[in-house]
Amino acid sequence: MITFAKLVEQFYALTAAWGLPWLVPTLVVMTVVVGVVVAYIAVASMFMIWWERKISAHIQVRFGPMRVGGWHGWAQSIADGIKLLLKEDIIPARADKVVFVLAPMVVFAAALASYVTIPWAPGLIVRDLNIGLLYMVSISSLVVVGIIMAGWSSNNKYATLGAMRSAAQAVSYEVPLVLSILGPVMIAGTMSMGRLVEAQGGTWFGFLPRWFVFPQAVAFLVYFICALAECNRLPFDIPEAESELVAGFHVEYSGMRFAIFFLAEYANMFVVAAIATTLFLGGWRGPWIPIPGLPPEVAHGLFGLVWFQLKCYFLIFVMMWLRWTLNRLRVDQLMDFAWKVLLPIAFANLIVTGLVLTLWR
Repeated sequence: MITFAKLVEQFYALTAAWGLPWLVPTLVVMTVVVGVVVAYIAVASMFMIWWERKISAHIQVRFGPMRVGGWHGWAQSIADGIKLLLKEDIIPARADKVVFVLAPMVVFAAALASYVTIPWAPGLIVRDLNIGLLYMVSISSLVVVGIIMAGWSSNNKYATLGAMRSAAQAVSYEVPLVLSILGPVMIAGTMSMGRLVEAQGGTWFGFLPRWFVFPQAVAFLVYFICALAECNRLPFDIPEAESELVAGFHVEYSGMRFAIFFLAEYANMFVVAAIATTLFLGGWRGPWIPIPGLPPEVAHGLFGLVWFQLKCYFLIFVMMWLRWTLNRLRVDQLMDFAWKVLLPIAFANLIVTGLVLTLWR
């Protein structure tokens, strides 16, 4: 089966035969991968922004974007992106300019690095690390560092308050989130994203897909709730809270720097959806049929890519649905829910999973 890793190995062998130093193919591969991932994030984020505007409009019994681009205003996000590119980039006079400029880069870089270990399809993964899940959870947490940098460097009380809220929220919800993903890891016996998908092959009881969402339904709900908090989505959008903090940690940002924060938010939404899909929903697994003229492994890979995308965007749809349905929690309610509700449930699920696996074996 042709995989991304094999293609890279063949490229390295070819450049070595040409007598080129090892640094040349490394830079070429890194440039191509980063370019493809950034292009995907840009296109996917523009689609998700347009999609969320249409979903919110339908929930509120209105049309949403309809004019730009023709059919249902599909080019509205492109027009908004061009507008932000042309906007003046303003840096507050009393801001810490170096940290202020670096903050959106840190946020986007953390979101970008998370895409390295996403298993898009059979064999289509940039790097299948043996601790890939731990890497994704760890690197995505660096987004909070960029948010704190943005809030503190803005020299604005609303921005600083939003950043402090974000730090407190991330610390609180990261604990039950990590505990919730340990259940599937214990069942599969690995943290490799590719092997986690492979462990979900077959069926439960002869008819249910062997997805970990069935034995780990409680862990899936805990993870999904914590993922909403990690992405600052309603009802956990305390760090932004437009009605309280104007716009939260990015209140002083304008132009393209503001757009980078926006891109990173939607990029993180896809990351948490990809982790949930890989851990609980079988990843790229799903029915597929042979396509005449294509090798079976290529057809399987294409169908796997489609199934992975469908599962991820279904979870993103649920996130958007909840945002325009639920009310925002108060700060005390948000913290109580993490430490007094989600954390005990996550510990109980972990203990029960360990006992069942021990007795089963």
